[in-house]
Amino acid sequence: MKIDAHQHFWNYDSENYSWIDNSMSKIQKDFLPADLKPILDKNQIDGCVLVQVNQTEDETTYFNSLAEQNDFIKGVVGWTDLLSKDLTAHLEDYSKYPKIKGFRHIVQGEPVGFMQNPDFVAGVQELAKYNFTYDILIYPTQLKDAKYLIKQCPDNKFIIDHLAKPYIKEQKISQWGNYMQKLGEMPNVYCKISGMVTEADWQNWKKEDFYIYLDVALNSFGIDRLVYGSDWPVCLVAAEYEEQLDIVKSYFQKLSLTEQDKIFGGNAVRFYRL
Repeated sequence: MKIDAHQHFWNYDSENYSWIDNSMSKIQKDFLPADLKPILDKNQIDGCVLVQVNQTEDETTYFNSLAEQNDFIKGVVGWTDLLSKDLTAHLEDYSKYPKIKGFRHIVQGEPVGFMQNPDFVAGVQELAKYNFTYDILIYPTQLKDAKYLIKQCPDNKFIIDHLAKPYIKEQKISQWGNYMQKLGEMPNVYCKISGMVTEADWQNWKKEDFYIYLDVALNSFGIDRLVYGSDWPVCLVAAEYEEQLDIVKSYFQKLSLTEQDKIFGGNAVRFYRL
C-alpha cells in the first residue's frame, strides 16, 4: 500500500489561517478530500495521513469525521492540549476512534526550551500509554530540545516532520546534520521525507538541491525509518504535487523496489498502524 503520510485540509479564512500570508496566495482557499483524492489516484497512492493544522480539539474531531467518511484517509494526527490536567480523559476519549493515530503540537511556534518543560514531557509520555504517536514539528534550532524529549520518552514512537526544516535555500547542513545523526541513533524515532520544497528557493529550486539533505536522512535513519509525505497543499506554494513527488522518487530510485515500497508506504503503515 502506497501512502502519503503528511497532508492537510482546511476551510480557509484569513483569521484562523493567518500564517498563510499573501506570499502564499496560491493556497488561500479551501482544500478538502475531494480535491486530494484525484491527485492521489493519478499518482497511484492508496491513502494518506491527515495532519493537524490548527491547535484545537474541534479540528481533531472534524478531521476524524473526514477520515470516517473517506476511506482513503487512513489515519489522523490531531492536536490535544498536552499540558492540560484533563489530558488523560481526552486521550481515553480519542482512543475510541481507530483512525486517530497520534498527535502533534506546533513546537516550531514555541520558544527554544519548550520541549524540556516537565509538564510537556509528561504529556508526551502519556501518549505512549494509549499507543498514540507523536509528530515533532520543529526548526533546526530546536533539535537539541527534541533529543532531550526523546530521551525522556523511551516508550513513545516519534516521527520528525519535514526533516526538521533544514536551511535548504541557504544550503546549510553541518549542525542540522549532526543532530539528525544523533536522533537517528534512537530506534523509536522515524523521519518524514516531506516539506522540503517550502524550505528551498520557491521559484528557483532544482532537484539536486535536496539530495545532500536526503543523504543525511538516509544515512541517519536508514531505509526502515524514512516515511514519504507530500505536505500538500502547503507544498503548492513551491511545487505541484507531482514535482515534489518526483524529487523523492528520483533520489530513491537507486534503492530496490522493496526498499522503495517501505519509504512510500510500508514504514508509514507500521509507524501509524494504518
